[in-house]
Amino acid sequence: MADIIAPALSDYLLAHCTPADDVLRELAAETRAAFPDAAGMQISQDEGELLTMLVRLTGARTAVEVGVFTGYSAICIARGLAPGGRLLACDVSEEWTTVARAYWKRAGVDDRIDLRIAPAVETLRALPAGPVVDFAFIDADKTGYRAYYEELVPRLRPGGLIVLDNVLQRGQVVAAGTPTAAVAAIREVNDLVVADERVESVMLPVRDGVTLIRRLES
Repeated sequence: MADIIAPALSDYLLAHCTPADDVLRELAAETRAAFPDAAGMQISQDEGELLTMLVRLTGARTAVEVGVFTGYSAICIARGLAPGGRLLACDVSEEWTTVARAYWKRAGVDDRIDLRIAPAVETLRALPAGPVVDFAFIDADKTGYRAYYEELVPRLRPGGLIVLDNVLQRGQVVAAGTPTAAVAAIREVNDLVVADERVESVMLPVRDGVTLIRRLES
């Protein structure tokens, strides 16, 4: 298991990006208290700020999130949307997203988020077939990444952005031996992205690895 960022450098990094506000700090604390075994699924402060900045830089009005958990990343995405923008948030857990709904309201972004409790691939397939998505964040079950990616790329406008989370799997993507199903799935989608002529991409060592994928002009 690889530590991509040494603890002291991680603390320094967090101290030198825009700090999380009270809502996000309290959401992170409640998530750790309520779901201690799953709290590692929540993105970090710096990754949240990165999402907000990327949404703003793309001028996104239509965003999709696959994997909501308790709603931290959804707040970050929704805050970056252009006026009138909407986020389609996909998850299968009523328990986790009940927490999310409460904090979306506190953050003042609940009117921008459309939560769908259903298998995400079904929600994505129900979207219009054309390029209607400006921004997408995928942070859900790793074995589903390829299906989510394949559904989103044709629906992504030229210049639009997909962000994949956890693409390094704590260093296990380069480990010897038989991989877990999740690691094998991430290796597959990583190889798929870099070979996909519809997009350009860059993999960044942010936390557990983040890949930015930009749709090219047709």
